[in-house]
Amino acid sequence: MEGDDAAELLTLLGKERVRQILAATSRETLSAKELSEECDVALSTIYRRVEEMTDQDLLVEQTRIASDGSHRSAYRANVDHVDIDIDDGTIEVDMHVHEDAARRFSRIWEDIRGHRGQ
Repeated sequence: MEGDDAAELLTLLGKERVRQILAATSRETLSAKELSEECDVALSTIYRRVEEMTDQDLLVEQTRIASDGSHRSAYRANVDHVDIDIDDGTIEVDMHVHEDAARRFSRIWEDIRGHRGQ
């Protein structure tokens, strides 16, 4: 990613709460309430950051179902690492996301289908 997209991601990663949320959710999947307690910050701030982070694919939202049938969202980090390349005044950001089995199969299948047409 380059240009405005890269700048937006770097700005987001520059926020302390974003880094705290990434660190916490890389260890375990957490609800917004749990993140609020872990990061010692207001729930409204957590919801704001979580929305920004899911928009940038830094977090994945999952649904937790309780024994009473109620459900709530929980979040886990979706990024393994971020590479930043600065070359001749151009900044390029490459984000490496986690790839579960379903996503991996879909990517491989699309690669196979793409090679058939060549």
